[in-house]
Amino acid sequence: MTSSLLIKDLRVSINDKPIIKGLSLEVNPGEVHAIMGPNGSGKSTMAYALAGHPAYEVEGGEVWMDGINLLELNADERARMGLFLAFQYPTAIPGITMANFLRTSYNAVRGEKGGNGQKKSVPIAEFRKELLDKMDMLKIDKSFARRYLNEGFSGGEKKRAEILQMALLEPKVAILDETDSGLDIDALKVVSEGVNSLMSPQRSFIVITHYQRILNYIKADYVHIMVDGQIIESGGPELAERLEEEGYDKLLKSQA
Repeated sequence: MTSSLLIKDLRVSINDKPIIKGLSLEVNPGEVHAIMGPNGSGKSTMAYALAGHPAYEVEGGEVWMDGINLLELNADERARMGLFLAFQYPTAIPGITMANFLRTSYNAVRGEKGGNGQKKSVPIAEFRKELLDKMDMLKIDKSFARRYLNEGFSGGEKKRAEILQMALLEPKVAILDETDSGLDIDALKVVSEGVNSLMSPQRSFIVITHYQRILNYIKADYVHIMVDGQIIESGGPELAERLEEEGYDKLLKSQA
């Protein structure tokens, strides 16, 4: 089986400070991997580095997807390859409607290539049908599309907007960076239902979280514990349950 994502000895720094210190992970199609760890362990740094954020300096390692080293590609090229990142804190952009933002993203990632190598815009009617279908699937009110991007959105609405974008772009690998952050239990259930509706044998997920509770709704095949920029332990869902009971202190003391 070809790996959806193969990370080999990844090392990342920010402002010359090493954060990720030799991380390796293999994520196959259809799998859900949860990355857990205390604050400052490097979870979000890993996500941003994989997505191609320019502030994160990759010092070494490889990240392979479909036989291509993603680290040699720009962020937009990684998105077109099928990599998606749902942000922990989505940015509000006044003046840009959700519909316009989503159509621009859709054209950039899924539009057909033109003769000059650039993506051709998908016809508006075709995009509108796709958008409405995805909104129905995710139980999102149609008025959502007319609102400015994330402006005045609640925490749950921002996360649902991220899930809607993911549904439209249909990535091969979706990274959810602490999607549960700031959500009450009802919003968490709604967002989790949206993620679960997008599960498929061809799509894999990396769920980054500080707490076990989201894993009550999104079932992980594998759970990895990250401490100080490295994965120190891997297992099944029972590992997250053990961590919930024991906390991070015991784990950190065992690593000291």
